[in-house]
Amino acid sequence: MKIENVCILGAGTLGTRVGLQSAISGYNVSIYDISQKALDGSFQVMKKILHQLKKSDLITEDASVEALAKIHFTMDSKKAVANADLISESVTEEVDIKKKVWKQFGEIAPEKTIFTTNTSYMLASMFAEDSGRPSKFCAFHFHDVFYSRVVDIMPHPGTDESLIPILEDFGRSINQVPVFVKKENPGYIFNSMLLALIGAAGRLLTNEIAEIEAIDKSWMVNFHMPMGPFGILDSIGLDTAWHVTHNRRDSASQAFAAKLKKYIDQGKLGEKTGEGFYTYPNPSYKDPDFIK
Repeated sequence: MKIENVCILGAGTLGTRVGLQSAISGYNVSIYDISQKALDGSFQVMKKILHQLKKSDLITEDASVEALAKIHFTMDSKKAVANADLISESVTEEVDIKKKVWKQFGEIAPEKTIFTTNTSYMLASMFAEDSGRPSKFCAFHFHDVFYSRVVDIMPHPGTDESLIPILEDFGRSINQVPVFVKKENPGYIFNSMLLALIGAAGRLLTNEIAEIEAIDKSWMVNFHMPMGPFGILDSIGLDTAWHVTHNRRDSASQAFAAKLKKYIDQGKLGEKTGEGFYTYPNPSYKDPDFIK
């Protein structure tokens, strides 16, 4: 199967980046969301990313213009999916929402369409049946796309195995490194390891063992990393982190979810809103004096 047309469901952080990278790589892209504000925000983020790529000589001005010309933003679900070869879903990390979305698009997508979910911690088997086409359904999980270029391919028990090489080829074609996950696991590979780090950092903070900057400094210096766990959380998005932590029932996760909720209620979602644990575009952890 040749993939030419990509439909992105959800104009948030990852949906925006997957859509843009797909367009840069030559695919026709439709970005769907139920909010015009989200679509407008997605377009603005794309322009900022392209500006940074041009500054770094990673893309030319002509290629930047061509990429944006390949992207169509819409609130019309039927137009979004009309000729889609592949759907990449990045809607809110709530199972009922994902079930509703997949039931809707399973009914209107072309027969040829491959269904993929970009869920961070849920399993494809939780809503594959809702699509009406579970054999054509697979978890296809991106990270940052431009900086962290891994894409996880994780089938559920009912996934048609013939989809795997198609998704591997597509992943490589948009400059990602495909990683095959043999069986369903919440958090795939990297996120399983990342959650352990974030959970430990959250416990240190909520138990008042150390402050945010001290925790990040310890990680950054010892592992020679450009950011610590709270900088990472700002990059991921505090809203995304909250959806993950508040669904975990242990007391430590619940305590950290409550801490995250206080930031979210103030509109501090991390890098994408200009403030989270740090203030952007110049967070203190990027200052050379931060780790002195």
